[in-house]
Amino acid sequence: MGHAGTETLFSADFLAQLERLALASKRTFRGRVTGERKSPRKGFSVEFCDYRPYGVGDDLRYVDWNIYGRLDRLYLKLFVDEEDLCLHLLLDASASMDYGEPSKFDYGVRLAAAMGFVGLVNLERVGAGIVRDRVAEGWSPTRGRNQFLPLVEFLLRLRPGGPTGLGEGLSNYALRTREPGLVVLISDLMDPAGYESGVRALLERRFDVHVIHLLAPEELDPTFGGDLRLVDAETGEMRELTLDGEALRQYRTRLRQFLDQAEAFCRAKEVSYHRVATDVPLEEVMLRQLKGLLLA
Repeated sequence: MGHAGTETLFSADFLAQLERLALASKRTFRGRVTGERKSPRKGFSVEFCDYRPYGVGDDLRYVDWNIYGRLDRLYLKLFVDEEDLCLHLLLDASASMDYGEPSKFDYGVRLAAAMGFVGLVNLERVGAGIVRDRVAEGWSPTRGRNQFLPLVEFLLRLRPGGPTGLGEGLSNYALRTREPGLVVLISDLMDPAGYESGVRALLERRFDVHVIHLLAPEELDPTFGGDLRLVDAETGEMRELTLDGEALRQYRTRLRQFLDQAEAFCRAKEVSYHRVATDVPLEEVMLRQLKGLLLA
């Protein structure tokens, strides 16, 4: 992917459509600063919600003295608290993502940038972590529309390479991140050691986890055949095989098992799972496919 910037990444019309979206989270998070998103918790913010009787130690500034004058009883005014949501974009940058046209990695960069834009224009904090055999690089959570260009520049500098270590990488990210939030994992999930332990670690730290499973069309439906020499993009291991009708049937069976297991694992853990083929226009994915993650 080149370094031209946002004008080649997204059209102005697409950005205008993204501005009408908002992030959806199944969980409530309390952040470090007052945010823009309304939380169902009752606190002391700006939007009146209800009353409750005064208790010893309550702040007298929130007593409704008009009610006291009428009823000779102390009641506190309650308000809708505002929560500060942090969007954590975790992008798989291992060598297996460097496949397809466009590559899964390039597609993932555009997807992460689009998700980041939605968060930033809604005044959420947005951070990014790049997963290889560990989370080796990151973009610290920040807020504000003016942070979109720095986020894009960070993402465009990245190059895929190296082995995959989703389990360890996600676990380390969960442990070192001070506060939970909404995690969007963008990955092909192709890790021989599995990704499940990493997802579990995020859930244990109370992250709201969403998985976007990227696959190239050639992986979903191979069109080549004959005598082949296959090279593992991450280990360099080579295998020679004849891709005939029987081999294709076995491949499709294994692929279906892999996809079904990923979806079943996420469903069992109440993790949102979205399978995306990289020949689907990003506009369609963002505006139509990511229901449960984005609200119009």
